[in-house]
Amino acid sequence: MIDWLKNINKNSPEFWKNYLTKFEKKSNRYVILCTETSGLNPKKDVILSFGAIAVIDDSIRLDDVFEVTIPQYKFLHDNGLSNDFLLESEQPKLSENQAIENLINYISNATLVGHRIHFDVEMINQVLENLSCGRLKNEALDVEIMHKKLNDINNANFTIDQLSTIYKIPKNERISTTDDAYTIALLFLKLKSRLHLQ
Repeated sequence: MIDWLKNINKNSPEFWKNYLTKFEKKSNRYVILCTETSGLNPKKDVILSFGAIAVIDDSIRLDDVFEVTIPQYKFLHDNGLSNDFLLESEQPKLSENQAIENLINYISNATLVGHRIHFDVEMINQVLENLSCGRLKNEALDVEIMHKKLNDINNANFTIDQLSTIYKIPKNERISTTDDAYTIALLFLKLKSRLHLQ
């Protein structure tokens, strides 16, 4: 039996079953992913928005972008948080379940790239668990870890702004997760080149 078939829960939604079939071949596509969340606890906090952009053959693909806002009105209201971001965002607005389905369809079997990407993955996995799905199977690369490896650093952390300064990435307004994803994509290409990654 093919390995991915063993991991399919019969109660899983169709989009998840379809996603699991994508990993028989390795993809040459990277998806630079950024999430906006209500906090840092995957068990208690929620995802507010996604921004993602693809990189293929060392080129940022402006025609291959994913962005969505998730109106978590009840969570924000119950926790006394402002919903100005949700109301003013020009990104498409979807329910959490629909946003996750669309994200999974978008990322497919690409390698995920981000700044502290493992937190993003854990937030997504928490939603997937609620939908009777498994955990993400995508490989993941983190630009902060790549920077530390390149410079043999173990005892310091770096924000996106700090990394942008180090690698002379032009500053943008960074008013959305998609803006952050684009900045991370530029960082990734510089680090990928210096680390001689394929």
